[in-house]
Amino acid sequence: MVATGTEAATGLALMAAPALVVRLLFGEDLSGAGLVVGRLAGMGLFSLALACWPSPSPTLPALRAMFIYNALVAAFLAYLLLAGTFYGALLIGVTVVHVVFATWLALAWSKFRTIATIQN
Repeated sequence: MVATGTEAATGLALMAAPALVVRLLFGEDLSGAGLVVGRLAGMGLFSLALACWPSPSPTLPALRAMFIYNALVAAFLAYLLLAGTFYGALLIGVTVVHVVFATWLALAWSKFRTIATIQN
């Protein structure tokens, strides 16, 4: 899954350089406890991506988890854009990517549930 690979890469980037990721997304500096929280968020995101990593047979929980994550992130980033609170070089693009991933994952989840219902 493209979404899973993207989230794994983002998690790694947050673990390695949280200040750079925050600067590119929100145009703000990060220091002190924010660096710690950024790295912890990276670990969580990387772990989620690994747990949902594609296999020959995707699972409903993995699709659901990635959908919920992407939908929540898309909504929050869209809120930040509309509120004008933060603005970084990548914020609009990353918001669009999360909207696309959430839509794609919702369709895959729906298809997966339909196939599972037919097989039962």
